[in-house]
Amino acid sequence: MRTVRWNKLARLDYFQNISYLQQNWSEKDAQNFIDKVFEIENMLAKGNVEFQNTDRVGIKRCVINKQISLFYRVVDDRNIELLRFWNNNMNSKNLNL
Repeated sequence: MRTVRWNKLARLDYFQNISYLQQNWSEKDAQNFIDKVFEIENMLAKGNVEFQNTDRVGIKRCVINKQISLFYRVVDDRNIELLRFWNNNMNSKNLNL
């Protein structure tokens, strides 16, 4: 089992997305987002999945839902670092990892 660590930006993005969903959509949408992130985090920890490569060396992308993608990196065989939860409508050139 691998350890999944969240960096500060990933944690900030995560809570901002939850807040946005609660304020502008519904509690159910916010809970669906939370559940999906939990599911993906568990998949990454088990090490039984690899998601899409990006044009940035060592960075992978996982689509959480139509609006949000998770960017992460494999640190080594035992560690994963979650980097950002990114709005898919924003220009990825502005993505600060």
